[in-house]
Amino acid sequence: MYGSYTGHTRRSRTGPARAAAAVGALLLLSGCFSSSDTAVPKERESSRPPTQQPKAQAPFWVNPQATAAQRADRLRRDGKAREAELLGKIAAQPVAEWIGVDDPEGQTRGFTQAAAKADRDALLVLYNIPHRDCGQYSQGGAADGDAYRQWLDRAAKGIGDRSATVILEPDALPHIEDGCTPREFHEERFALLNEAVGKLKALPRTKVYLDAGNPSWVTPAGRMAEPLRRAGIAKADGFALNVSNFQTTRANKDYGRRLSALVGGKHFVIDTSRNGNGPLNGGDHEKAWCNPSGRALGTPPTTRTGDPLTDAYLWVKRPGESDGACKGGPDAGKWWETYALELARNAG
Repeated sequence: MYGSYTGHTRRSRTGPARAAAAVGALLLLSGCFSSSDTAVPKERESSRPPTQQPKAQAPFWVNPQATAAQRADRLRRDGKAREAELLGKIAAQPVAEWIGVDDPEGQTRGFTQAAAKADRDALLVLYNIPHRDCGQYSQGGAADGDAYRQWLDRAAKGIGDRSATVILEPDALPHIEDGCTPREFHEERFALLNEAVGKLKALPRTKVYLDAGNPSWVTPAGRMAEPLRRAGIAKADGFALNVSNFQTTRANKDYGRRLSALVGGKHFVIDTSRNGNGPLNGGDHEKAWCNPSGRALGTPPTTRTGDPLTDAYLWVKRPGESDGACKGGPDAGKWWETYALELARNAG
């Protein structure tokens, strides 16, 4: 049904493909083992876990067990110092954790507990809306609305009273506005997102940003205003731009300001994880969003944006994880070291 869809802003997500790895990491980090159980294995004795960024600049948690950190350690032990240094650029930064289908309560509890222990905020992406990604590379999501509500309740329970910033359902609203999601699912989606915002904002220390696409997708910006209103933007902290995409920070700020003026002055965050060289130019639509070559890491995560409406630059997409099985890349969300090294190398 969607095979003919070739919109140039389509992109894949990191989502549930990372769930198993995430659970493994959080078991170590969330204090579920005794001190003897968490001893460093022999093969990691020479590792140099990344430290947290200064809290005043980037209050978000750096996961010391992230794939980039583990691979940098391995490369260092193998004598590949330059490659390890490049991956260290990714490992050193706080990157969002995408909450998978399995055990959402355990995942969110583990990540938020680890973040709290480091006196930082967890950065989470909830990505399980029914009919997700229109049958493309990151298709899936909850079986129906009730399944989504149950999943969300468990994810919220895991967050509890700990600090978290949540990016809510990448693509869900833009795919309504661009016609990718069939009309019969629109009302349910608006209702689910509205409920999700309400449940998450009922938590004492959780910020919520609804995904609003990027400047090259749903244009003009006014087209996103009504979908955001119907999804509960009035209750949210704001909206998120450029998730998993490559549009420049300047273009996102311009778009965000226009959209903000239409939704009550709401603030926004920008995914700068891979926009250091901006988007790929040219006529190949697929290459513009799916593992495009020549891209670079963007501005590191920070809340010091110099713009009163821009709450933060975030790394929502984990640099080095594939957009999908295109141009030699693995499935969506799988680690692709060649691409990770290219992003870091091109960042200078």
